[in-house]
Amino acid sequence: MHSPSGMDLAGLVGLLVAVPAVAYLARSGHRHTGAARRAHLLLAAGGALVTAAALAGLVTALITGHHHSPGHAQALATAVATGTAIGVVALLAGTVALPGAARGPAAALRHVLDGLVIAAAIWFVGWVLVSRPTRILGDATPYRCPAILVPAVLVVLSLGLTAVLALHAHRPRRHTVRVSAGVGLVAVAANVLAVGICRGNDGFTLASGLLLTAGLAVVAWAVRAADRPVQVTGDVLERGGAYAVFPMLALLSALGHHLAMGGTLDAAGYFGAAVVGLALVARQYLALDDVRRYTLRLRQSEAHFRELAHTDPLTGLANRRGLQRALRSSTGAAALIGIDMDGFKTVNDMRGHDVGDAVLAEVGARLRRNLLSGDVAARLGGDEFAVLMRGDADEAVLTAHRLLAVLGEPYEVDGGSIFLSASLGVAATGELLHDADLALRYAKQRGKNRVERYQAGYDEVLRRRGTLTGELRHAIDRGQLSLVFQPVVALPSMRPVGAEALLRWTHPDLGRVPPVEFIPVAEESGLINRIGAWVLEQACKQLAEWRAKGHDVWLSVNLSPKELHNSDYAAQVADVLAEYGVPPQRLVLEVTEHAVATDMEELVRRLAELRKTGVRIALDDFGAGYSSLGQLRTLPVDILKIDHALVAEPESRTGTAAPLVDVVVRLGHRLGLEVLAEGIGTKDQRKIVEEAGCRLGQGSLFGWGVPAEHFESRLRTLRPAGPRPLPAPRATPPNDAPARSQVVRLGPGMRQVRALLPSDPDFVTTRGDQNVGSVDSGREMGQG
Repeated sequence: MHSPSGMDLAGLVGLLVAVPAVAYLARSGHRHTGAARRAHLLLAAGGALVTAAALAGLVTALITGHHHSPGHAQALATAVATGTAIGVVALLAGTVALPGAARGPAAALRHVLDGLVIAAAIWFVGWVLVSRPTRILGDATPYRCPAILVPAVLVVLSLGLTAVLALHAHRPRRHTVRVSAGVGLVAVAANVLAVGICRGNDGFTLASGLLLTAGLAVVAWAVRAADRPVQVTGDVLERGGAYAVFPMLALLSALGHHLAMGGTLDAAGYFGAAVVGLALVARQYLALDDVRRYTLRLRQSEAHFRELAHTDPLTGLANRRGLQRALRSSTGAAALIGIDMDGFKTVNDMRGHDVGDAVLAEVGARLRRNLLSGDVAARLGGDEFAVLMRGDADEAVLTAHRLLAVLGEPYEVDGGSIFLSASLGVAATGELLHDADLALRYAKQRGKNRVERYQAGYDEVLRRRGTLTGELRHAIDRGQLSLVFQPVVALPSMRPVGAEALLRWTHPDLGRVPPVEFIPVAEESGLINRIGAWVLEQACKQLAEWRAKGHDVWLSVNLSPKELHNSDYAAQVADVLAEYGVPPQRLVLEVTEHAVATDMEELVRRLAELRKTGVRIALDDFGAGYSSLGQLRTLPVDILKIDHALVAEPESRTGTAAPLVDVVVRLGHRLGLEVLAEGIGTKDQRKIVEEAGCRLGQGSLFGWGVPAEHFESRLRTLRPAGPRPLPAPRATPPNDAPARSQVVRLGPGMRQVRALLPSDPDFVTTRGDQNVGSVDSGREMGQG
């Protein structure tokens, strides 16, 4: 048995010190999960194999003294080299598998090939240096010990992998590089140990033990620091490939030097050159595959973003760019329908943008469901849409009317119904986008909720609209606005009991501009609030003057939906009434059915605030819009104004009264509302209204809107000189007499208007004004 030297024992002790580092790596592996667990366990297994192989080889050499027998020493060195090589391979695999070392298996394979290219270049340069004729190591060249070749290969491979990770690992990459450097030290220690056993050099044995311990300690320390999160960066291809150029230059330079010195290639040289070539070919194949897949992803992304650039994200329809692309690519006869949702801004203001977005998404869905194959629907922005369809102008107009009906159906959103109408413009020739937009704007100007086909004269109409917008801003300051008053009469006597204030605009150059033309301009330009405030003030001022002169009348003022949605409008009304000393019940504010279409809950709240001031509310144009019976019961209104379209309806076959007028009057009286029929232009229409039991009328038959002084002169003429005559005695009505309305006392201070048939015992035929008189407060307006 050979007696070990001090260096052998020191090397053995050094190897034993490496055991705690291996144990730490094993514990770290068990603490982690996923990729970190696999990497740490691979490192622990590799470290354990290297340590075990080194200890076994060193102990065997110390016990048997094989290092004094060249044959036995080479066999032992080969065994130790094989065992340590397996351990180093496991360490290298664990290094590549560390989180942050590579994006995935493909990137890890690229790292290995890149490291192999660098390692093969280092191998070839080293072979040139140690082989003939250079022989840089001289007599120390270890040709007689082939067992060191495998550890030497792993040494250069670990060096190459360390260089690659230093370039391409994710940040912070220093921890991964330290692990790889520690593995490189372990590979160097295995190579030194094999050389020491093969050559019987005790100094190499001691150095191997120290290097192995240091390498495993570095790995354990770096693994512990690498537990911190890493910053994922881009793909390797994004950082260039200069690392592959320098190894090739080094290989070619070494080969040139070797051949110039008269050297020849042996197996080791061929091995290095072949590995470099194969690694480069494999790396190039992977790079080309990466480029191919990257190009495919880029094309897919480009197509996706191109589609996004031409698609509206909210509705999934085409956007303006998409519509323009469809217009450029369209062939044959094509028509464009421009669409704008009327009153949509009110939905956003009152219900919020989330509800507004839901309505817009439903508009897009309805458009998609009602288009033919090949048609393109687009959202141009906000509440503006367009439809590009195949066909001529007549077909486009028919489609537009169908869409008008579809888009006018209620929108069930957030547990409630929202009513919107749409304005549509159709163009089939010329500049489609421009012409359809002009037709659309003309449709909105003419009252909305309609379809307009483009005509050449629209350009002039819209230029005039722009002129009106500019001039209307100064109309109040320049004294161009005025009020006229259309009488409201009691039926059947036709005695004026009130009036409706109507706005007029007389421009020095444009002449008289009709309200149907400038009121929409005021609403769209935002001037309606200021104009409405002026109208309210002037009306109250005039009403105060009439009352001061003893005229017992009331006055109604039209209320814009935008004014109604103003949060402080009720306070504004109360201030004006107080300023001019007008009793609130003498003022009637008229709101159109279109305002009902926006938000029922909010509308009820706003109207209730107004009624708290004491004014009365009239629902204008009833029967021409969106109101339902349920809404009529909910709305806090006092007067129901029958739309003129119902008054002009043909007579019923079963009676003398138009059926809808009769129904509305009966319905209003049943609900305790006063009913006013507007638009009465003929005696026959007046007769229809009277036979239906309506007590109030308005229309051209009783007078157009006139200045205040003309209306006042009519009041002075018709003022009764003495007390009102008593009603005629009761008489038995004929069976074919028309139905009448009558105020019925329900209790102290409580009255209700109800319709009575001729067969009713309480039926009374009356003459005169049916007790409408001055219509003071709620009592004579059907409110008891």
